[in-house]
Amino acid sequence: MQLPKISQLESLPEGRQFNSSIVPFLWVIGGATATGKSALAIALAQRLTLAQNQQSVILSADSRQVYREFDIGTAKPSPVDRQQIPHYLIDICDPTETLTLAQYQRQAQGLIQQFHRAGTSPLLVGGTGLYIDAIVKGLRIPPVAPQLALRRQLEALGQPHCYALLKSLDAIAAQRIHPNDPVRTVRALEVFYVAGQPMSALQGETAPDYPVLYLALDCDALALERRIAHRTQAMVDLGFRSEVAHLAQKYGPDLPLLQTLGYAEMLRHVQGDISLAAAQAEIVQHSRQFAKRQRTWFRNRATVQWFDADTEDLVDRVWDWATGL
Repeated sequence: MQLPKISQLESLPEGRQFNSSIVPFLWVIGGATATGKSALAIALAQRLTLAQNQQSVILSADSRQVYREFDIGTAKPSPVDRQQIPHYLIDICDPTETLTLAQYQRQAQGLIQQFHRAGTSPLLVGGTGLYIDAIVKGLRIPPVAPQLALRRQLEALGQPHCYALLKSLDAIAAQRIHPNDPVRTVRALEVFYVAGQPMSALQGETAPDYPVLYLALDCDALALERRIAHRTQAMVDLGFRSEVAHLAQKYGPDLPLLQTLGYAEMLRHVQGDISLAAAQAEIVQHSRQFAKRQRTWFRNRATVQWFDADTEDLVDRVWDWATGL
């Protein structure tokens, strides 16, 4: 793969030279929304570019940034950010399509292999924990695409009936799924009826054969709420309302992506149901709740090295940690 030319960057910090003998590998930066993952990734990618004497790249691990036209509400990197450091796995799918986890994994793994052959170590960055798990754990994902008609039939049966059915067809999967989790229950049944095998027999993990440096960002609850509020205001200032209005007019208000965090609240404002201030307040509240779930997800990953997002010398601390391994 022909990589972009190295841009003009500042020199590496004294005493913090990167040990090129351990590359290629994979950086992973996870954590809750609004903790500054993208900014950290760009700063590290610039240093890696100098250390490797080759342009570093960022791979997005965000389940909504893969969709074209959904820009402001998903906090996609700006054109300036993308000019500084090449970004991949952004804008790879139309809003009317559905990118499955297996499709994302296949594309991400292919890119990682290409960059490794070129001698560079990419950074996988985002808050979609399942996307990251698919790469760093090498999840074996059942090759069954969503079957909307089958799902509707199963959902019509009701969750108690579906869960009882799952226990009789795939007891191992039923043990792993909470009785009140209709999404995973229906998915397990879907896989069984399409593949003809229990989902538990098709799942597993095959860890990658390259080193992974896995870190995550966090901050205290009050600081995170301030960050979320600040980012929400920045989105509004960038024209988030106009983006949602355009998308609703082009694709219709029932588009599934318009029912997701941020877009659903702003859509209610566009439709005249709530004020802009109320929409922003709801976005902040729901983002805070979402961030709590993200923190729980990443806290359950034992291999993660945590850093305080509000540390003034965050980039230096992360670089010292990585170069000291």
